[in-house]
Amino acid sequence: MSSSDWLAKQFEENRGHLRAVAYRMLGSVSEADDAVQEAWLRLSRSDANSIENLGGWLTTVTARVCLDILRSRTSRREESLEAQVIEPTPQQQGSPDPEQEAQMAESVGLALLVVLDRLTPAERLAFVLHDIFSISFDEISTIVGRSADATRQLASRARRRVQGATVEPDVDRVQQREIASSFLDALRRGDVEGLVAVLDPDVVVRIDHAAGRPDGPPLEIHGARKWAQQAVAFTRFARFVQLALIDGRVALILAPGGRLSSVLQFTATNGKIVGVDIVSEPARLRDLDLRILE
Repeated sequence: MSSSDWLAKQFEENRGHLRAVAYRMLGSVSEADDAVQEAWLRLSRSDANSIENLGGWLTTVTARVCLDILRSRTSRREESLEAQVIEPTPQQQGSPDPEQEAQMAESVGLALLVVLDRLTPAERLAFVLHDIFSISFDEISTIVGRSADATRQLASRARRRVQGATVEPDVDRVQQREIASSFLDALRRGDVEGLVAVLDPDVVVRIDHAAGRPDGPPLEIHGARKWAQQAVAFTRFARFVQLALIDGRVALILAPGGRLSSVLQFTATNGKIVGVDIVSEPARLRDLDLRILE
């Protein structure tokens, strides 16, 4: 086997790991593949014989490429929220398979990808590499260009954003979760009666401009059965819905491909949902305090 063939074989053995790192860093299949390809190009131009730990070297290079991509996203964050399209669109030539994007996002966790997208590039890198892939802070510090202690602080800040503050068991939050879970289960089944059962008969659903009529006033829907019959039309998108904490309360997020599109915030009384606020406006979504629900 020639040295180039051996190097290619070693790279292929690491490709899966590198892709996993890059996807969690970037939240995009196509960008993750680009980052992995760039790592290969850099390896092919390097003196492989001088690399003691090839897997570690490739992980470091891939992480640096991802960090550069994250730092270059000056307008990308705006576009990712404002250009959300729920209805499927024709696939462009060379674009990633939407089903593959969905499977990757679901395997990682929709809520986690949404929260990671709100971190600074350095925080995201420190959290992903240390908390998910168990890479030492000494190694990560060389990538972000900070001391090990500063890098540890980056990961700590990110961890608080991802997991939220530690709180004592909250009876109200347990009830919120049960109600939201029942709603989501019924939505996934397309079960109108199941939705009606968890809704107050006089429930009021408020839908903002982005999710309702862009040129008109926010929509309001009154009545459990009326809204339940409309809600089941979105059953096919329920795979992209997940529980999360929004401003400290249990809510549902809609995040196709791990990109936040809408939030459903519930108000419940006596075990029934009496009010629902559906938020899709990008500015409002950015202001929400979103955390992972353990």
